[in-house]
Amino acid sequence: MSVDKMPDLLIIGFIFLTGWIAHVISSRAHIPRVTILLSIGVIAGPAVLDLVSPEFTQHFSTVSHLALAMIGFLLGESFAGRDIKAERRQILFISLGASIVPAIAVFSSVLLVTSDLALALVLAGIATATDPAATVDVIREFRARGPVSRILKGVVAVDDAWGIIIFCLLLAIATALSGEGTSIVDIAYGVWDVCGALLLGALIGIPMSVVIGRHRPGEPTIVEAMGFVFICGGCAIYFDVSYLLACMMLGATVARRAKHIERPFHDIETASDPFLVIFFILSGMNLDLSALNTLGIAGIVYVVARCIGKILGAQIFAHCAQSSPQVTKHLGWCLLPQAGVAIGMALLVSEKLPEIGESVLTLAVTTTVLFELLGPLTTRWSLYKAGEIPKEY
Repeated sequence: MSVDKMPDLLIIGFIFLTGWIAHVISSRAHIPRVTILLSIGVIAGPAVLDLVSPEFTQHFSTVSHLALAMIGFLLGESFAGRDIKAERRQILFISLGASIVPAIAVFSSVLLVTSDLALALVLAGIATATDPAATVDVIREFRARGPVSRILKGVVAVDDAWGIIIFCLLLAIATALSGEGTSIVDIAYGVWDVCGALLLGALIGIPMSVVIGRHRPGEPTIVEAMGFVFICGGCAIYFDVSYLLACMMLGATVARRAKHIERPFHDIETASDPFLVIFFILSGMNLDLSALNTLGIAGIVYVVARCIGKILGAQIFAHCAQSSPQVTKHLGWCLLPQAGVAIGMALLVSEKLPEIGESVLTLAVTTTVLFELLGPLTTRWSLYKAGEIPKEY
């Protein structure tokens, strides 16, 4: 049987077994499952062995939407949950610092090296994005418990909102300086992307919080919960707003309003695992290792400046928010993973500024390979150093 004729169901079966093997290896080698799954995806993908047909990898967009919709829903619950009520000020402050400081660091560094103002502006905006899916998966896999893990889930839930706002503002400035398009239109698009998503999540969350959990008191069924989550994500895609933020707002709304439900997110957390396995492996298949050859001085400067900015930004703003020394020292190292949102930003740059779009997209794809493979490792190491991962892991 040739690879091109292999049934999708057979491929999915192999992916699930691969996910189980990755989990076993992860528990023995103390390497995050995300890194293993991404590595397997790279090896199985067109960059190395080319074991899966392009027709199958075309499903990546749908799987990505499904997985991130559930991740956004769970992050919304983490941010609105009662257990972090006293820490929301810290979360908002740290997430703002972890977005602003790397943007400033990347802008200054890239401008110094390239003298290209438009390139420095858009790369500064892209530097703000993180990968909540990889971060949450590391926390869940290693059963991390403590203030760093708790605040981290809230930070990755919020910082993409800050990131989208900062990126759209910087892209508008770059577009205006280049004479392409209208900056007011770009700013309005950024406002709609964030505010429209939050409004949509709240509008769907209100009836969801009333309806779910009535048939089985205390906990909604997986069917009704996922139905609302996917409807919210689908509406967000239809109205061209951030489906991650919309589903996050959905989860926050239900967590605050559904007082009759004790564990509204337990089934969603369990059901998201197979989607995440497919998501990470397909992410690896879509990573282009050949792009690493194009990582020039601008790419190296971008990687170093973003890492320093994320770490220092979280540390400085955590200190200002009077966070514990444990959070101040370790949380910034957990914010390095970066994936789909950054590539989406780069695609938008290629539409608005075609003269630099190709180089920006190439750099975004290249650095994603590094941040996705190494970022989960630094997250696991930081949580371990913070004493929040059990010794058996």
